[in-house]
Order: sequence, then C-alpha cells, then structure tokens
Amino acid sequence: MTSPVGFTLLQLRYFLVAAERGSMTEASGALHIAQSAVSAAIHNLERDLRVQLFIRRRGRGLILTPAGERLQSHARELLARAREVEREARGDGETISGPVAVGCFVTLAPYYLPPLFSECTRRYPGIEIDVMEAETDQLIEALGAGRIDFALTYGLGLSAEPDLCGETIARAPAYVIVPADHALARQGTVELAELSAEPLVLLDLPHSRDYFRSLVAATGTAPDVRYRTRSYETVRSLVARGLGYSVLNQRPATSQTYGGGEIAELELRDGSPPLEVKIASVKGMTQTARAQAVMGLLREVAAPATP
Repeated sequence: MTSPVGFTLLQLRYFLVAAERGSMTEASGALHIAQSAVSAAIHNLERDLRVQLFIRRRGRGLILTPAGERLQSHARELLARAREVEREARGDGETISGPVAVGCFVTLAPYYLPPLFSECTRRYPGIEIDVMEAETDQLIEALGAGRIDFALTYGLGLSAEPDLCGETIARAPAYVIVPADHALARQGTVELAELSAEPLVLLDLPHSRDYFRSLVAATGTAPDVRYRTRSYETVRSLVARGLGYSVLNQRPATSQTYGGGEIAELELRDGSPPLEVKIASVKGMTQTARAQAVMGLLREVAAPATP
C-alpha cells in the first residue's frame, strides 16, 4: 500500500489562490467561500507540512516564504496533473484541452508563433495558448516561478541555469545585412572584417548584444557601435537608411523594411557557429499532455521543409 499524503488537493487550490491574490479576503471572494474556510485550509496545510508558507502582516496582505515559493510551483504542477487524471477517468482524455502558458523570446515570436497558433487551432481547438513575449532573463525567471510551462528561446544564457534544460529544435546562422545599394550588396557573401570601417547597428538585447559583439571581435577589430535599438525591425530600418550594417539570425521573408527602405542579406564566410533555438523547461518537471502537444507542434514548425 502507498503511504497517505499529508495534504489535499483542495488545500493546495486554496493556497495557490491566496498566494496569487496576496490576501485571504480576496482569495475567499475568488473562491466564493468563507474567509475562515480559506484560513483553516492553509493553517492545516502548514501544520501538516510542518512549514510556514506565508508571512502574515496586518493590513499588508500575505507574503510567500521561501518554502511557500517552492510549494507554489509544485502545487501548480500537481493540480494540472490531477485535472488530466480526472479527464481520463471520465473518458474524455482523448480530447486535449485547456490552457498552456508559453514564453517566447521577442525576436523569435514573429517567426514561430503565427504557424504555431494556426496549427494548434486546426489540430487542438480546445487548447488555449497564453504567450509571454520577453527577453531571456525574464523567461528564465518566469520558468523558475512556474508562470509558464516552457519557453522558446535561444540557447544564450541557458547554460548558466542548472535548474533548466533545453532541447534544440532549430539552428539559426548569423548573417549580415547592408543597405540594398551598398558596394558589397551584390556579392552574396562577406567576412565581417570587410565591414570593420563601418558602424554597427546593434540589436541591443541582453545576451544577444554580447553574442553579436563577439562575432565582430573575433575578426580582431572592435565593433563601432554607432546606433543601438531593442527592436529587430528598427535595426533593419536603420540599415536600410544607410546608417551602418548589422548582424542578425532570423530572416524575414522580404527585404523591405517598415520604413519603406530595402536591405540586402549577405552570408557570413567567417565560420561562426549558429545560434540554437531551444525549448527550455524546468528539469524534472512533468509537462501536461496539452503542453507536450504544443511542444510537438513547435518541433514541426521548426523542422526544415523537405524538398
């Protein structure tokens, strides 16, 4: 026989709502039950687990303790799994439905999210994808806090996170963009050293900026960063205006920019390694069936088209 568990799913549910609302009163309102019932459930949960989950400050609400923060992530996973077990027990487990929280690196979103949404709507109409578009550090923090099921991001910065794992689903080689009327625009390939006398328009995002700088520095020259922006399309528009060159990874389907200008793309002959596009998740976390379904769709979206 299995040993009994010292808490109930109902206690976990009340705990999660109280943690999200930061107040017993607001939690009771959201749950449509008496405040005393919420307080009693959380008190019994703390007693059974022999830990303090909240710091209670009169007039200032609830603050999670470190033990409470750890339980919050596990409780979300347990309740999600319990809902799946319930659906399967009822015989409706064949239809995958429910919310999936996905993080996506900002510059990857235009390339991966539209086909993902399209395929998900066609094949799993019951799944509701909630997307958080952010930079790497924000996605890492959201994964650790349990706010997203998994993230689509570059591998930059992930190796320093021992609690995360990443599955490579695509590789994105670096390439150069120059104005369409640039002297090198028609030659098709380039070495970064050939552009050392020109200003670099830098995509100024954490980790990305260091990666682009390192590519230029590898040629033995210091990049002349004259313009910087956090917007992928602004980089392209500045280059189209003749204000410098840039190094990027994802390739739009058109050479036209939002501002009406035009850029030319040049392959790099420097032999720089491509960036890896990864599905990042928390190590050891059991993904729900719906999250696994969305991950599978992302793998299909990222797979190169066969001739």
